[in-house]
Parts: sequence; structure tokens; C-alpha cells
Amino acid sequence: MAKENSVGRYGIWSSGLRTEDPTRRGELADAAAELEDLGFGAIWLGGSTTVDHAVPLVEATAHITVATGIQSIWQHEAADTAVRFADLEAAHPGRFLLGLGVSHAKLTEQYRRPYAAMVDYLDALDAAGVPADRRVLAALGPRMLRLSRDRSAGSHPYLVTPEHTAEARETLGEGPLLAPELKVILETDPDHARTTARAHLTFYLGLPNYTNTFLRLGFTDSDFADGGSDRLIDAMYAWGDDDRIRSRVEEFHAAGADHVALQIIDGRPNDVLPRKAWRRVAEMVN
Repeated sequence: MAKENSVGRYGIWSSGLRTEDPTRRGELADAAAELEDLGFGAIWLGGSTTVDHAVPLVEATAHITVATGIQSIWQHEAADTAVRFADLEAAHPGRFLLGLGVSHAKLTEQYRRPYAAMVDYLDALDAAGVPADRRVLAALGPRMLRLSRDRSAGSHPYLVTPEHTAEARETLGEGPLLAPELKVILETDPDHARTTARAHLTFYLGLPNYTNTFLRLGFTDSDFADGGSDRLIDAMYAWGDDDRIRSRVEEFHAAGADHVALQIIDGRPNDVLPRKAWRRVAEMVN
């Protein structure tokens, strides 16, 4: 399926830009407007997010794409999602991209037959009139990648390497959007950078969807011990000076990514927006 959502070459992935707290809406709107001014093509609302979380950011900006990265199919019925998508599309045509995923068995009680469940969900969205080219799937393995190729605009893989990107591009072919997420640590000291990365990665090492992907990429169980080996950390996180980080980002483009969604990791709570870091990263890549 051809790429019709223009997300540019770079975006920002942030779970801190979604909130249920109405008192923070002004802060988030201002941050979204700045990201647009900085030249990013997309904002990916990280974590288990919803169409509703995108609304204030779309309203605060003029052209940047706002995407869910991702919305869990288990937590939000397709019919309700379709209604909310239609409302946002009517108010702001072409500004929203629906990112969908199956989450993880350890996090979702109703997790059963995830591939079949995703197919059913996409069928329901089709029936409700949500265009296939306005959604992407959080695909890691070959089967879900093929589904993202055939039933959506493309794929938004999380916690992957350039090697995975190359394999995903081969599976997707030339047309579909490939927008991997990449974690960035603005730290040149190896010990400090890897310590920050391990504190962040530990949670994901308990989720088989990710560790199985790492094993397919050539890592071993020994790479998962103690928060992750240096080899695993350095593969999954871009850290170092500006030139090193820029080079790591470009490895994803060279491997076949159309767009890279950059997530700042600094050890602070998610609701502390890393706006200074976003400005620095914008200077690196734009």
C-alpha cells in the first residue's frame, strides 16, 4: 500500500505528550507547536494511547502529523475507535495517523491469538470506513509485517535495530511506510549512557515479544542479563556526541526506513518533557 501520510524523515516519540490532566493541556499544546516549528514531521504519542490523546495536539498545530504509537486493540473497541477517528478527521482532515498494536500477554489479560485479533480489528475498521492508508501497525515479526503491508499504510516497529529495519523493508517492499522508533540518550560517557539505558530497558526485557525479536536478530539469552549487555544496549540506543547519534539515526534510513521516530531517554519521569533535548536533536537531523 502506497505511503500517503506525509510524516517526513524524522519525528518525536513521547509518552509525556499524552495526558488525562486538563491542567497540562496548555503545556502539551505549546510543546507540540514547538516540535512543528522545529521541523519534525510527526509526533508519536507513546505508550498505550488513544485517538482522544491526539486531539489537543492536532488542534494546537497546523500541519504536523499526530499518531498513536500505539493504541492497543484490546483496550479500545474498533467501532468506538472508528467514530473517534471520523470526528477528528472531519475537524482536521489528514492530520492523524492511527497506530495500532497487540500489546503484550503480560500486560493484557484478554491477550489471545494476537494475529487473528488484529485481522478482526482491521476488518471492523474497514467496515466502519476507516481508510487503510490512515493506519499503521506496530509490527515486529514477519507475519505482522506482511499484514501491515497488505492492510495498512505500513509499520511502526518499536525497540529495533537497523538490521531489523532492513528485514522489515524486504518484507514490506518499496511502497509501505516504515517508521521505526529509536531511543536517544544525549550522553557521551559510556558508563552513564548505558546505566540510563539499562534502567529503561529492564522493563522490556520481561516482554517476550521483544526478546524473541532480539533472538531473531542474533542476540542470545546472555545479552538479557543484568539489564542488557553492552552489545544489546549499544544496538538499541543511540548515545554519544552529536555526530555519533546522527550517524546512528542515518543507519536506519540507510537500512530502508522512511521515517525515524526519536525518543529521548534521560532517566526523568515521562511527564517532564525534554524540550531542550528535542531542540538539540532537531539541530542534528534537520
